Amino acid sequence: MCGIAGIVNLTDRHDPPSVDLLRSMVSAIQHRGPDEYGLFRDHRVGMGHARLSIIDISTGQQPLSNADDTLWIVFNGEIFNFIELREELEKIGYTFRTHSDTEVIVHAYEAWGVDCFSRFNGQWALALWDTVENTLILSRDRIGVRPLYVREHDGRVWFASEVKAIFADPSVPREIDVQGLAQTFMYWASIAPTSLYKGIEELRPGSTRMYNGDGSRKDIQYWRPSYNETRFSSVGEATEALRDKLKRATQLRVLRSDVPVGSYLSGGLDSSLTARFGREAKEGTFQTFSIRFEDPEFDETEYQRAMARTIDSNHQEVLVRKSDIARVFPDVVRHTERPILRTAPAPLYLLSRLVRDTGIKAVLTGEGADEMLGGYDLFREAKIRMFWSHQPGSHIRPLLFDRLYPYLARSPQQAKGMALEFWKRGLDRADQPGFSHEPRWSTTGSLGRFFSAEARHLLKSAPPPNYLETLPLEFHRWDPLAQAQFIEVETLLSSYLISSQGDRMLMAHSVEGRFPFLDADVMDFCNGLPAQYKLNGLNEKFILKKVADGIIPDQIINRPKQPYRAPDAIAFVGTEAPEYVDELFADSALRSAGLFDVEAVRGLYAKCKDRAASPEAVFSNTDNMGLVGILSTQLVVDQFINHNGGVPGKRIEFTTFIDRVHTSTH
Repeated sequence: MCGIAGIVNLTDRHDPPSVDLLRSMVSAIQHRGPDEYGLFRDHRVGMGHARLSIIDISTGQQPLSNADDTLWIVFNGEIFNFIELREELEKIGYTFRTHSDTEVIVHAYEAWGVDCFSRFNGQWALALWDTVENTLILSRDRIGVRPLYVREHDGRVWFASEVKAIFADPSVPREIDVQGLAQTFMYWASIAPTSLYKGIEELRPGSTRMYNGDGSRKDIQYWRPSYNETRFSSVGEATEALRDKLKRATQLRVLRSDVPVGSYLSGGLDSSLTARFGREAKEGTFQTFSIRFEDPEFDETEYQRAMARTIDSNHQEVLVRKSDIARVFPDVVRHTERPILRTAPAPLYLLSRLVRDTGIKAVLTGEGADEMLGGYDLFREAKIRMFWSHQPGSHIRPLLFDRLYPYLARSPQQAKGMALEFWKRGLDRADQPGFSHEPRWSTTGSLGRFFSAEARHLLKSAPPPNYLETLPLEFHRWDPLAQAQFIEVETLLSSYLISSQGDRMLMAHSVEGRFPFLDADVMDFCNGLPAQYKLNGLNEKFILKKVADGIIPDQIINRPKQPYRAPDAIAFVGTEAPEYVDELFADSALRSAGLFDVEAVRGLYAKCKDRAASPEAVFSNTDNMGLVGILSTQLVVDQFINHNGGVPGKRIEFTTFIDRVHTSTH
């Protein structure tokens, strides 16, 4: 895994990008690839690369070109089917001088043009520069595992894996886009192409963008999730097929690496299966890594260790306390580059540090299984709400929520009544897109009351893009579960989970994440499964449990679902809270940022402090998200708007240096 950055002059009005500026841009993302640094420059373009050496360590340096040096690439990611593609390209006459997947991309583009990207099975963000046509091609993988940001201004294009590399150019203005902020406080993240920063776009997952020599631009969406049901003779047939595809996907991610690959173990079914298949893929020592929590409410150690014993892995753990979360939170936000409504990324930041300290550069994770196979409570809640909507006056149908949350049956009537009122919202809109997500969005959307009068005014005059207006035409033909899955993939998975909890926390310590459940073949297969194979009654991930039967301990298969969570507001308002929290919640800091209503935030902060001092220390979902979201936004403003957040600690030196402007020392 790597980091890429560059500047392209779409016209000849500008001077060539300077080597010093390109060095600063690559330096800003050196954590993504600390092994080697490369640069290509001509009169129109400067492209930089920070390399994390995983495939073809000896000859895979970048930037890399085709045979006649007319096509240049910088690439962040892995193409897991590159061997098969290479064989196909060799048959039609292409020769290779390296063993890298990067060179396969170059020749694939020569052979098939932009259609090549739909042939790739992998995770990537890349830039190709055609020196003959003066054309820039940007592309991003299907789910957006690898990030890619773009800025256009005055006939120039900046691109980079992270915003901090674009901000390394002092000419780039820094300003929060309240549209991106509003989306964050609705969907948990801004949704591409909207970003948190005014003037900077995030390239859509599953898309390619071309900047042509005449200055024109073309966007191509080569993939979006689609749910066209496949017929199977039985659930047994589908189970065997899914098992084979998951094994194959995991093998690709273990064997197609020139360095050892470890695995995360959360204690749940998804990571357990991934680790099991990873263990089977290659002989020798297999490393697994887990998070332990000091607070038993969040801890899953029992299940993690049971799985580690089952596969005889070399298992390591990191113990996380509330004080640890608060201590590393500024670093976490420096890497997410955006506000987050939960602290869940912080323990993963600590876990990836453990992985790197162990000497492992790549890990498998179970991310994506819940989205592909109907694993979230949200899907089950939506199914009950849909059933309830047919008889909204029924007092029997909502009792199904007791099966999801047994504690509700034992709750005081008032508490249970409040919960049911929450799920009852929008029952009259069961036929509308977004029905499945309306309760969640109504909760997060209510956080908008903390916005300042100025921010609310800006949003009233220019509201953020409505995600539901971007749904594909065939959306209404899918079953309700598929509709909910589609929205979950495009909003939460792509925009938040795989980014703030995934790529950014892993790459903070130069670790590559590999996700078998997000394999192209696995995703397409899962999207073709009948709904009842995924959510059978209220039994989530029905088919995956069948895949796991006999190879995963029953105590893991049959355990109640426990979403990955971490201590939230309590980490910042208890007796061990660090000083920076008070500083960022100070009236002066809030007024300076200008994004939040000072009195409203002051009230929330005081309320959370009072709760922390009480014996129960129980925080509502809204208070947790509000405090963490506002704190992380204030950190973003402090780090990226007021200061040069994350831009280089040390000067890097280019080991690959191709300068067509003039010969230069480096």
